[in-house]
Amino acid sequence: MDLEQAIKTAIDYEVKVTKAYEQAQAQATNEVGKRVFGFLADEEKRHVEYLESRLELWKKDGKLVVEKLDTVVPPKSTIQDSLKNLENTLDSKKDPSPEELDLLQKALEAEKQTSAFYKRMVEELDGHGQRLFERFVEIEDGHVAIVDAEIAALSGLGFWFDMAEFNLEAE
Repeated sequence: MDLEQAIKTAIDYEVKVTKAYEQAQAQATNEVGKRVFGFLADEEKRHVEYLESRLELWKKDGKLVVEKLDTVVPPKSTIQDSLKNLENTLDSKKDPSPEELDLLQKALEAEKQTSAFYKRMVEELDGHGQRLFERFVEIEDGHVAIVDAEIAALSGLGFWFDMAEFNLEAE
């Protein structure tokens, strides 16, 4: 796959993930969950905008300029550590809502597909293309970890989007 097609495909993946989060936000019954889904949808929209700007430059000049791409989602390791701490402090269990679990499962699947694509692009591309997608691998791995952690928390701990434990506003 050439760089232009890779960026276009990445945009398609990001749009799909954005839609999954927007749907989840619209259907979620928990206010904190709605806020987190909305937050993740907004971050995915920024990814689309970033990729579209890279594609525009590529088409115009045949050059790819990789600019810093920020995220407010903590690294995967931080999320996993928070979940371990949460498991150690909570002992109450609650039956999860099938609808909420289904929304999270759909979001997780979209994130995993997107992450797998980015990893493949890092392996296949070189130079700036590889650098572009390396950062997306890091970010999407964080997204996968947070959705996976929320599924585990909702399923096993009865804890729904603990903002204190998964501080989405920290860098």
